[in-house]
Amino acid sequence: MRPSDRKYTESHEWVKVEGDVATIGITDYAIEHLDELVYLDLPEAGDSVTRGEPFGEIESVKAQSDIYSMLTGEVIETNAALADNLDDLMKDPFGTGWMIRVKIEHPAELETGLKGAEDYEKFLASL
Repeated sequence: MRPSDRKYTESHEWVKVEGDVATIGITDYAIEHLDELVYLDLPEAGDSVTRGEPFGEIESVKAQSDIYSMLTGEVIETNAALADNLDDLMKDPFGTGWMIRVKIEHPAELETGLKGAEDYEKFLASL
């Protein structure tokens, strides 16, 4: 089972909230389906992200995919090392593979449209 201290989207992003900061990444399921990763583009600190809008993109030898934000806020940190070392993302998407940290602007956004780990597992089983 995926970590239970996070919420998940049907587009396979995850968020872990600590106080007013959200750490965001993509799930192992997304990585497995993308296969061999070749490129990652993330926003910079100070950029804004908007719920439901792409904040970056990831490419593999198979496909290119947008990465969506599940909340609105300001990017306060980007895991810049990932762009040069996609192995970290492939090996540990829930740990060293985190992508951005965001100062949460509207906490209520996290109350709708996200799944707990158990519900995300059920969603994956239905695919």
